[in-house]
Amino acid sequence: MKTIGIVGNGPTNILPNLSLYKYNVDYWIGADRGAVTLLEQNIALDLAVGDFDSVTSQEKSKIQQYAGLFQEYAIEKDETDIEIALRKAFKLNPDKIILFAVTGGRLDHTLANIQLLKTIITKDIEAVIIDQQNKIELTLPGSYIVHNDHEYPNLSFIPVTEQVKGLTLTDFYYPLTDATICYGSTLSISNKLLLNNGTFSYKEGILLFIKSRDL
Repeated sequence: MKTIGIVGNGPTNILPNLSLYKYNVDYWIGADRGAVTLLEQNIALDLAVGDFDSVTSQEKSKIQQYAGLFQEYAIEKDETDIEIALRKAFKLNPDKIILFAVTGGRLDHTLANIQLLKTIITKDIEAVIIDQQNKIELTLPGSYIVHNDHEYPNLSFIPVTEQVKGLTLTDFYYPLTDATICYGSTLSISNKLLLNNGTFSYKEGILLFIKSRDL
């Protein structure tokens, strides 16, 4: 399984320890200041992309020195640096993409980055956003196995379409059977697994599946 890690320009104070993921990620991409973050955490920087308007000239020189590949783009462009990084990642035919440092800053950037998850999963690539408090996945109708994660024990399902139909939660503290939840509902927030594993499934709509923890 080929996994690509992309580090963005979000606040580093909510960034998880990337060394915990370094052996599960085959290729690291730093988008703009994300390249600096990778170097600061002593993670191999395979590709640095972006307009680099968030780094100093000294930091930029260091990125150019240590990056396996360095690709600079104009500041005025139609894509964000994360979108460019994703386009590069798709060419590597990954099975999974993990996005770091793409939440916690400007809300417009956070929401746009969450929406980018749909672009990834519609290419049959597994996708997740991870920060210090959350693991965020966008799902399509189907059946999914959930494994207990002691670091992120709270489980929430948030509809992003007008309705999500046929939602069934099995082996959850608050189970559901063939339920319909609507956009804006809090019915499926803050659940937990009863056992080490559980399942959820649904028939129509799109769900955000979020594992979270309190700090």
